[in-house]
Amino acid sequence: MLPSHPTRRAPALCALFAFAAPLLLAQAPFYLKDGDRVVFYGDSITDQRLYTTFTESYVLTRFPTLNVAFTHSGWGGDSVSGGGGGPIDLRLSRDVFPYHPTVVTIMLGMNDGRYRAFDQTIFNTYKNGFEHILDSLHANAPNARITLIQPSPYDDVTRPPTFEGGYNAVLLRYSDYLKSLAQTRHLDLADLNNPVTAMLRQAAATNKDDAQKILPDRVHPAAAGHLIMAAALLDAWHAPALVSEVALDVKGAAPQTKNAKVQAFRADSPTISWTTTESALPLPIDPRDKLMDLAVKSSGIVDQLDRETLRVTGLTAAKYDLKIDGEPVGSFPAADFAKGINLATLVTPMLKQALEVHALTLKHNNIHFFSWRSIQTGLATDASPATKQAAMAELDKLDNELVAEQRAAAQPRAHHFELVPVQ
Repeated sequence: MLPSHPTRRAPALCALFAFAAPLLLAQAPFYLKDGDRVVFYGDSITDQRLYTTFTESYVLTRFPTLNVAFTHSGWGGDSVSGGGGGPIDLRLSRDVFPYHPTVVTIMLGMNDGRYRAFDQTIFNTYKNGFEHILDSLHANAPNARITLIQPSPYDDVTRPPTFEGGYNAVLLRYSDYLKSLAQTRHLDLADLNNPVTAMLRQAAATNKDDAQKILPDRVHPAAAGHLIMAAALLDAWHAPALVSEVALDVKGAAPQTKNAKVQAFRADSPTISWTTTESALPLPIDPRDKLMDLAVKSSGIVDQLDRETLRVTGLTAAKYDLKIDGEPVGSFPAADFAKGINLATLVTPMLKQALEVHALTLKHNNIHFFSWRSIQTGLATDASPATKQAAMAELDKLDNELVAEQRAAAQPRAHHFELVPVQ
């Protein structure tokens, strides 16, 4: 039975749905599952192994017990028909299917538009080629979950376009097609263009010279640009922002925590101390990289993916030095601790641990890359198959050892915290 006054109830229902929708989105589980095997496929931007390795390191540091394997299969110059690594069917049969992926990401388009104004014939080639890739994936990896990646931007922000409208506008038309394709085929979608473009605009308003260095050749991002791209992919995968949350009360209330455990809390002397074991680590953002700092400050990545909150109430001094494992981290007014400080933005032992994990991510990916590009494909017509297989087996062994070291480095560690009153 319809309500007697539907127009009076509609605003309340709209308000309810408006309130509930963000909660439902926030509760969406992370896309990757235990046992997943991820293959990143694409052109030279994927071949840089930067947005992909940032994504891998995020998963390792945020979910240290999750068992996920990553393979990076980008090749410079690739298009929907293939490229330097061979025609598309060879690329897929050699560089994707043997890894039995449960998740495949595809980012193609930068080369496909041919760096000119939109051309319908060129676009039709892209459209037909992309759909051929999907047909082949469905036939050979039918259970794989596929994320279509809308092409990362051509930098028409920090430099004037090379023709009217600019090349990035062409890539956005390709992106619109991928959005429609994802809806039609019920695939997942990640936008790596608009978030980077928005960051570039903000960065250029702050420091145009440095902003130009984020995409130095207008196509291939520096690590700072790839970090924002990784954040966009992770956002599409419902990645949580929470690293940890710790709330302490000097006056005696029990510690309140999320994704962390607090032990040995003492507030019976001027120096307040405790031990925290967090279940995750912050993003591995190198504090020495000024382009990274510019990109972070010009984007919403901290709120989006990097919340490691420490809140302490009831402090009696005006200001306190924060030390972790005996190392000075910073000095903050008591009011800042009461509101909460984000440890992820500071140089802490936890950040150093995350950077350690990321360094191992890069190392093990370099081993796989050498095996794939220098032996499997680089010596495809040279040396004996048995010798090549033996060499690749040894490199796989080394890769596995580095992955084990990487996973061990990501495991939670206890850290001793001190708040010392500033005299």
